[in-house]
Amino acid sequence: MAAGIMPEASPAQLVEAAAAAQFDFGGMWAERDSWTPATTRAIRQQARDAGLPLLDLEVAWIMPGPPDPWLTELVEIAAELGARNLLCVSSDPDSAATAAKLQLLVDRAKGTGVRVNLEFGVFTEVKTIHAASAIVEQVDGDAKALLVDTLHWARSGGTAEDLAVIPRDWLSYCQPCDAPADAPDLGDADAVIDDAINRRMPLGQGGLPLGAMMDALPNDLPLAVEERSAALREAFPDLKERAAEVYRTSRAWLDARG
Repeated sequence: MAAGIMPEASPAQLVEAAAAAQFDFGGMWAERDSWTPATTRAIRQQARDAGLPLLDLEVAWIMPGPPDPWLTELVEIAAELGARNLLCVSSDPDSAATAAKLQLLVDRAKGTGVRVNLEFGVFTEVKTIHAASAIVEQVDGDAKALLVDTLHWARSGGTAEDLAVIPRDWLSYCQPCDAPADAPDLGDADAVIDDAINRRMPLGQGGLPLGAMMDALPNDLPLAVEERSAALREAFPDLKERAAEVYRTSRAWLDARG
């Protein structure tokens, strides 16, 4: 269960809801202003008690300027939590600088079990799978990875062929969702953000080429269902019920695919 499904949830509620819905993994979101070492200890223990390993921690956001120590701290938090992945995006228009800052995170993640995943999307400065691949190619280390989100892949013009040629060792997990087939005006930043945080749909109930995406990726790749949706939040204000609904619709689509 990707953390974005319930942006209003506390870290403890994210664990509680994912465990109650019987997801195999939980997702976690850490805010700079509210996360403390005590939070790390509490969430680590809560997840262990619930038998819920964490698939990822969000979000390491690369910005223009010097490297941000908080991003390195996020690598350390992910390692302490036992999270397998750290999600990273970039708002730095300098691709070489993005690669250099990503390299610092990958170097810090060495030996921790955490992989630093660069996510692309038209809302960032790494807008396409090709741009992300070019950056990841410049980074050394087994802890580097490239994250594919179905919505961002589709909206940026990605194809199944683009996915099929990604080196398999660059893939650590992916973020599937569905959404209306019609994309917003990609020149309208507000519409793009609204599409990403409010208009996603349950797997199989929209118009994105989900099947093509899944067929082009490894069968054993973990999935973080990223159904960020205003309709979902309004229909299921109770967090446990929301998680259960996302699990139900996701499981139904996966089972129908065999």
